[in-house]
Amino acid sequence: MVLTASDLVIMSALLLQVAGISFVVRLDGFISKKHRRYLLIINLLIFLLIAQNVVEYLLINYYPYPYYRTIVAIFGYSIRPAILVLFLYIVTPERHYIIPWIMVGVNAALYMTALFSRLTFWIGDGNNYNGGPLSNFSLYISLVLLAYLLWRTICKYRGVSKGEMSLPVMIVPVIVLSIIADMTINYKYQVVDYLTAVIVSSNVFYYTWLHMRFVREHEKGLMMEQRVGMMLTQIKPHFLYNSLGAIEELCDSDPKAAKAATVKFSRYLRGNMDSISTEGVIPFEKELSHAKLYLELEQIRFEDALEVKYDISCTDFKLPALTLEPLAENAVRHGVRENDDGRGCVTISTREQNDSYEVSVRDDGPGFDPDTLPNDGETHIGIQNVRDRLEKVCGGSLRIDSSDKGTIATIIIPKE
Repeated sequence: MVLTASDLVIMSALLLQVAGISFVVRLDGFISKKHRRYLLIINLLIFLLIAQNVVEYLLINYYPYPYYRTIVAIFGYSIRPAILVLFLYIVTPERHYIIPWIMVGVNAALYMTALFSRLTFWIGDGNNYNGGPLSNFSLYISLVLLAYLLWRTICKYRGVSKGEMSLPVMIVPVIVLSIIADMTINYKYQVVDYLTAVIVSSNVFYYTWLHMRFVREHEKGLMMEQRVGMMLTQIKPHFLYNSLGAIEELCDSDPKAAKAATVKFSRYLRGNMDSISTEGVIPFEKELSHAKLYLELEQIRFEDALEVKYDISCTDFKLPALTLEPLAENAVRHGVRENDDGRGCVTISTREQNDSYEVSVRDDGPGFDPDTLPNDGETHIGIQNVRDRLEKVCGGSLRIDSSDKGTIATIIIPKE
């Protein structure tokens, strides 16, 4: 047999990895079309590299045709640096990498001189390989590109933890060891050289690592969409229209007050926009300031009909953004404005307990059944958003107590 059973097992294992990654890449919904295209090209080149190894093995041991062996060897020397450049596109696909491609072209052109010179290598009498003065040029080019790939990866994912960053870093010494093994160990009877085997395995590990990064980025995108949606639910159209209408009236009657109201309105919108990029907790005073802006804008509209009181006994704690303002809005809309005379009071207070901080928003409206929130859709969404953010961000909770004498919504923030 030209190929032994062990040769067939090794080839099958390597080809199975290439085929498996190609199949998974085609079905991977987390990567872009551009990434998918580059990964499939990489897998095609790796398949061709395995085929080159097999053909060269046959030309070395069973079919001694020096000319054909020279052509096959040139192809092998040329294809390895190209694979590394394509991996650069996986890390940062927006770049063009002109210099790396020039290096690949120079490398290929240099090894093509083996057809008529002994600058890089030649196949001598007896089908023996002989290295020229630049026989290791492909090795040096590959090491430079490998180092550049590692550097680009670290720059792109510099915020990744050291544990996650260990995988692409560990690939580099393994590749270097495989190169040393190919240079020092006689692989005449190996159907696939060490470097090719390591390239196949590295492709699997590198794709797995990149897939994790793609999934993380996809999750961040979803979270950003959720935060945008949350922000949009907080800025109700009727509030915008009413606030702008009140400012418009002030422009004629009190221009200075209109200017001050415009500044408050701008600060309020900016606070909602800032919440998009806020993933964790913020100081209570910052959230309280945002709620105050909302209430001051409502007081411009309702004047003396809306009274606001503050009983703040502690402020040295943090809570998720956009958790207090929605409760203040519900207190105005479904508390004060539901009174027969349209008048009422909203009180915001804080208390420090042994194991938690409590923030309460009280109104003196007609109250409602907490188990069946007002059926306006927006209230359900606002209350649920507050509960979700409290639970997910800081392990907090929201308690609502209501009677015919008013409603108290209490945010509970654990000290832990």
